[in-house]
Amino acid sequence: MTTACNQACEILERTNDGNDLAPEHLKLLEMAVNGRLNDKGIGLFDELHTSVVEGKYQKPWLQGVEHLTRDHEGYVYWKGEHIEHWSGDLAYSAKGRIEALELARRCGVVEGRGETPSVVNIVWGWKE
Repeated sequence: MTTACNQACEILERTNDGNDLAPEHLKLLEMAVNGRLNDKGIGLFDELHTSVVEGKYQKPWLQGVEHLTRDHEGYVYWKGEHIEHWSGDLAYSAKGRIEALELARRCGVVEGRGETPSVVNIVWGWKE
C-alpha cells in the first residue's frame, strides 16, 4: 500500500471514518489516495495528516465565519448545533459568505437572549 493510502487510513481512523473532516479535507484525502495531487496538494495532504495525527485538527470555519461549520450532507452548525442546511455551491460562493455572516449575527442575537441557536429560532421562526 502506498504512503498516501496509509496516511489516508490513519486520518480516517482518527476522524470517525472521515465524518469529523471538513468536506474539502475529505476530498483532499480522496484525491491523495487516487494519486491526483500536484506538489501543492501533496503538501496540503501532509499538513492534514500531521494535524490529525497530532490531535490538532480543527474543522475550518464555514466561509471563515467563527463557530460555523458544515458537514458532508450540507448541514450547517453553530458551535455544534444544527441551524441550517446548504446545498449546491452556497458554501463556496460570495453569496454564501453574506449568508454565513447573517447566520452568525442571528446566532449572536439568540445567544444574547440566553437561548441556544437552532434551525427553529435561526431560520424557520426568525423574528427580528
